[in-house]
Amino acid sequence: MPNQRSFPKRAAGRFNSWVLAMRSSPRLGRLIRRYLTVVTYTGRRSGRTFSTPVAFRRAGDTVTIDVMLPDSKTWWRNFADQGGPISLELDGVDRTGHAVAHRGKAGRVVVTVSLDA
Repeated sequence: MPNQRSFPKRAAGRFNSWVLAMRSSPRLGRLIRRYLTVVTYTGRRSGRTFSTPVAFRRAGDTVTIDVMLPDSKTWWRNFADQGGPISLELDGVDRTGHAVAHRGKAGRVVVTVSLDA
């Protein structure tokens, strides 16, 4: 019997690949890029670089990412406490910033990114 954790990871990987392909689509890409970006960060413990698509909202130099199902995801934990550096693709340009994750009431997690000038 296959490991039960492998199926959700494979499904998430396929979904992320599909989202990335849709962002590159000539027909739908422009619309999708308004709401979905790719964040790139270095893992605190592993030192490896990771990229993952996320939904976001932007107001000036502040980007807000609501983490859906935060207890089943680990990427946002790299930005707990003091936060850390992050890169996002916005308007076709890679932007860097400092991200901090906050867990609010009811267990919701929000990652706030302050973009560098």
